Amino acid sequence: MRISRLLVCIVVLIGPVAASQGAEAPFHFEVPEGQNLNYFLRDGAVAAHLLLRSGTAPRMLVAFPAGNSGVGLWFGPEQPAAPQWVVNASPAARVEKDASGRTLYGITFEASVAAHGLVPKQAVLSSIRVLRDYQSLGTIPAEVATPAQVAGKTVTWSRNRLDGAPGYRLSLQVTDGTVAADGRISAGADGRIKLRVTALSGERPLTALAGQTLLRTTQVADERAADTLTYLSYREKFLAGSWRFDTYFGRDTLMSMRLLMPTLAPQAIEAGLRSVVARLSDDGQVAHEEGIGEFAVLTHKKESGSLSDRPVFDYAMIDGNYLLAPVLARYLLDDPVGKSRAASFLRSDATLGGGAGISLGQALIRNLRLLVTNTARFSSEPRYHNLISLKPGHKTGQWRDSEDGIGDGRYPYDVNAVLVPAALDATSRLVSAGLLDPFMTPADRKSFDTAGAAAKVWRERAPGLFDTTMDAGHARSAIEAYASQIGVSATAALSSVGNNPVSFHAISLNAAGKPVPIIHSDETAALLFGTPDPAALDRAVQTVMRPFPLGLLTDAGMVVANPVFADDALKAKFTNHAYHGTVIWSWQQAQFASGLERQLARKDLPPAVTEHLLAAQQSLWQVIGAARSMQSSELWSWSFANGRYQVAAFGASGADADESNAAQLWSSVYLAVRPPARAKSAP
Repeated sequence: MRISRLLVCIVVLIGPVAASQGAEAPFHFEVPEGQNLNYFLRDGAVAAHLLLRSGTAPRMLVAFPAGNSGVGLWFGPEQPAAPQWVVNASPAARVEKDASGRTLYGITFEASVAAHGLVPKQAVLSSIRVLRDYQSLGTIPAEVATPAQVAGKTVTWSRNRLDGAPGYRLSLQVTDGTVAADGRISAGADGRIKLRVTALSGERPLTALAGQTLLRTTQVADERAADTLTYLSYREKFLAGSWRFDTYFGRDTLMSMRLLMPTLAPQAIEAGLRSVVARLSDDGQVAHEEGIGEFAVLTHKKESGSLSDRPVFDYAMIDGNYLLAPVLARYLLDDPVGKSRAASFLRSDATLGGGAGISLGQALIRNLRLLVTNTARFSSEPRYHNLISLKPGHKTGQWRDSEDGIGDGRYPYDVNAVLVPAALDATSRLVSAGLLDPFMTPADRKSFDTAGAAAKVWRERAPGLFDTTMDAGHARSAIEAYASQIGVSATAALSSVGNNPVSFHAISLNAAGKPVPIIHSDETAALLFGTPDPAALDRAVQTVMRPFPLGLLTDAGMVVANPVFADDALKAKFTNHAYHGTVIWSWQQAQFASGLERQLARKDLPPAVTEHLLAAQQSLWQVIGAARSMQSSELWSWSFANGRYQVAAFGASGADADESNAAQLWSSVYLAVRPPARAKSAP
C-alpha cells in the first residue's frame, strides 16, 4: 500500500510533464472497502477496475470505462467457509488480439483464496449495465450467455460483441489447484487456490485527462480524491463512478463540475460541460445516463431488431434540466478563466464525436427555452399543481433515484424550491451578460427577459409549500419511539427539541400536494445555489445539524434522510440499509460544506446567524474527518454501539440494498471543498 501510494503521489506531481509529452504516466491505487478489494489501474490505452468480493458469495469483476464494459465471474454458494481473496500480483496492463486479429485491452493479475473449492456459478461478459443487473436481479439476457471452455488448467469465457465487434475475454489459469471438466476448481495440497487471471474488452479506449489538462495545480491536498478523479476523467466525458456507473451521468457531471470548479483546469471543466450540452435532447432536456456499447446493441435489438450501437439516452430525470444553467453561469460569468473563454466555448461544436453540427450556444438555448416554458405556469399561478413534477409513470426524477427515494412523492423539494429559481436567475444573468446574443431569436429574448421576475416568484412561493411543523410534544414522542425502534440513543435529540415546535421542509409533496414528512439533506442545496434570507438560512442549517434521530447529524456523518415523523410504512423504506435511507452520501456533505462557506461570505447576516453557521461548519468538518477513509466512496452506512455511531461500508451487510462504488465522481470534490482554517477536521 505504501509503495502504491508513493507511486500515485509521484504520478500526480509529474502529470503535467507527461501530458505535455502526449502520454500519461501509469498509475494505480487500491481501496479496501468492507468485503470488497478494489484495484484501479490506468496505463496507456488500458483503464480497468478490479473488484474481488470475499465472503459467502465470492466474485471477481473487472470494469472498463471503455464502452462501459466488463467481465465478471460469480461463484456458487457451495463454500465450506467465507473465502477471503488475497492479491498476489497487482493488476498490470495487458493487450492481446482476438481470433480475428483485433485488439483487446485489459489487465492480468494473480489472486489466491483459502478454500477447498470454487464453483463458477455465472460468468457475465457484456456491458456494465448487464453485470449490474445480474448482481441485483440474478438474470442476464440469453444472448450474452457465454459457456466456459476448459483446456488443461485454464478456464476461459470469450465471445464477440452481439453486433460482431470485438468483444470480451475472461481467462483463469489455475497455478495452484486442479480444474475439473465442468470448470470446478479444487485447492492444491496447501489448501489454497491460486489463479492467474486475464480480463479483456474490445471496446474503444477513452482519452484520459491528466496533469495540466485536469487540474489547475499539481499540489493536491487529498490524495484519495485525486486518485478517484483522475481515474474517472476523460476528454469524452467524466464517469459517474466505478464499478457500477462507468459512463456519463448528467446530474453527476454537473454537480461535480460545480463543486470542483476552483480546482479543475478549464479544459476539464469544458469537457464536462460539453459532454452534457452535447447530449441534450432536441427539446433541451439533459440526459441522465447514456446506454453505449453492448447495452445499446441490446436495446436496439429489443426495440427494432437492429444491431446498432448508436447511443441510447435516458431523459427520465428532471433535475438536470434545472442544474445546467446555474453551473454554466458559474463558469462563464463568475470564473475569471471561464469568462475569458466563454464566447469561444459557446461557439464550439456540440455534436458528439465532432463534425458539422450545432454550436454549444445553440444547444444551450434549447435548454433555456424548456426551462422558461416549464416554469411559466407556477410563475403565473403559484400553486402546488403547477410545480415541476416527476414525469408520468416514473417514481424517480432527481438524485434520490431509487424507487422510494422521495417517499412516493411527486414534487421533489430540491428541484422546485432550489434548482428552478437558481436556473431562472442564471438564465437572466446569461442574457444580461450578452453571451447568448449570437444564438437567440427575438422571441427567445422576449421570453428570457421574464426569467428574473419568474425566479423571484419561485424563490418566494415554492419553499413554503413544503413547510412541515411538529409541536414539541409530538416531536419528543416520535423521537423516543423511533430511537427505540432502530436501537439508537434519543438523549441528544430530545435535549435539542426543548419546548419549541420543530419545522422543516418536506422531502417532497405527494400527488395531492401533501408534504411527505421526511427530514432530508436537500435543505443544503439552497446554501450552494441560493441566497436564503437570514431566518430561512438559520432554519435550514438548524434542521440539518440537529442530532439524529431528530436531525441528520451522527458521529459517522450526515445522513441524507430521517423518517422520524413519517408513518411506519415509510420508516420501513428509509433504513440504514436503503440506498437513499438513513445513510451518508459523501457529496451531500461536500455540498453542505461548500454552501456554508458560500453563505459565510455574505455581508448581510446578523451576528447570531453567522455564529450558528460557524458552529455548524466546525461540527460538519469534524464528522467529515471522522469518516475520511470513506470520503471518495459513493455512500456508507452506520452501526450504533456503546453510545456512538460507527462507519459501516454500504454493501457489507446482506441487508443492504446494493453496494457502494469505491470511486465516485462527485465524492472526489474534496479536492476543491476544503476545511477553512477555522474549522479543524478530525484526524
